[in-house]
Amino acid sequence: MNLKVCLPMENAGNSSFQLRVKQEEPTLVTPAEETEKHLYFLSNLDQNIAVAVRTIYCFKSDGKGNEEAAKVIKEALSKVLVHYYPLAGRLTISSEGKLIVDCTGEGAVFVEAEADCRIEEIGGNTKPDPITLGKLVYDIPGAKNILEIPPLVVQVTKFKCGGFVLGLCMNHCMFDGISAMEFVNSWGETARGLSLNIPPFLDRSILKSRNPPKIESQHHEFAEIEDISDTNKVYKEEMLYSSFCFDPEQLKQLKEKAMEDGVLDKCTTFEALTAFVWRARTQSLRMQPDQKTKLLFAVDGRSRFEPPLPKGYSGNGIVLTNAICSAGEQLEHPLSFTVSLVQNAVNMITDSYMRSAIDYFEVTRARPSLAATLLVTTWSRLSFHTTDFGWGEPIFSGPVALPEKEVILFLSHGTERKSINVLLGLPASTMKIFEQLMHV
Repeated sequence: MNLKVCLPMENAGNSSFQLRVKQEEPTLVTPAEETEKHLYFLSNLDQNIAVAVRTIYCFKSDGKGNEEAAKVIKEALSKVLVHYYPLAGRLTISSEGKLIVDCTGEGAVFVEAEADCRIEEIGGNTKPDPITLGKLVYDIPGAKNILEIPPLVVQVTKFKCGGFVLGLCMNHCMFDGISAMEFVNSWGETARGLSLNIPPFLDRSILKSRNPPKIESQHHEFAEIEDISDTNKVYKEEMLYSSFCFDPEQLKQLKEKAMEDGVLDKCTTFEALTAFVWRARTQSLRMQPDQKTKLLFAVDGRSRFEPPLPKGYSGNGIVLTNAICSAGEQLEHPLSFTVSLVQNAVNMITDSYMRSAIDYFEVTRARPSLAATLLVTTWSRLSFHTTDFGWGEPIFSGPVALPEKEVILFLSHGTERKSINVLLGLPASTMKIFEQLMHV
């Protein structure tokens, strides 16, 4: 197991290195052609995850230098916004109390910036670093909530080596990971003079709640769990970031370990790794045997709807699924027990479950509880590495920070993208135990 060094969250960067970035005044990039002006419907699957997601894409000069990078990316953005025109609007609240987009055509915020170092100096980027990497994504001054942050904010930062970084702040209510990458890759295709490989399907009204709403299943992701352990007290400690890299051989061994007792007929890499990490986290948090622990993770429901969502569906086609057990039950059984819980959670996702999740929000306006919960987000299958604005594929791409202390992120790693980096934050005392449990 390739264990990375843990660093305090507030000092997650190299303490001897201070990135200095000079930002120019922001401008607005409007669609290159006149676009529709109307209120744009967001589905109930969009409502629950209305958070700002900050990501970066690092490009080497590749002999071209970076003098034209901002201009090329800015012009391409104007053109691609014709197809993705809701991104040029502003979030507001509808008469029903839901998020909706006012398609005003105001434009995306665009900022040019310069860094005082070479791109290699910002580090190996094996884990989120809000202090250093945060300087590469523009923050709207004085914004108090997501309504005051445009759906798309862009920063292009030039480095002394001729490389540059594209920093994006996008609201999750506009995209899930799949549709976000389709947008970014369409933007890159536009910059290279190509037509869109996957044009967006913008009509989200196909995911409207049934009338009357019909709740067909119990959605445990919304269930509150009484936290009877010292978990809340533990989380008041200093938080540490860490990353754990699993190479293909280790992932194979993990799947074999999950199946060694003959309980499981099959097991995916995601199922084995999720179960392994969930079990280790339960143990390291020193939960009491009778305390419930909950796992949440997103499943792409595009193909599970009947009929399936159209190709290029531009919005959230994911739903959270869940598994719950007691800490004692989990730790008394072998890994196969936890893997089976993950598998059952995946198998729950049917058209009926997806429609019920849409209806559940319509009736309750409830948001998932994160009490005694681990939320796993997997980006390992997303096409971050294929983004190309004419300077080749990025040497690195990923998040600036983890959104919540309960979140663990899976990212693909290595030249062939077959390794997986597990990124997480835990309290200091908990992290020491967790590290010891990470050996396959």
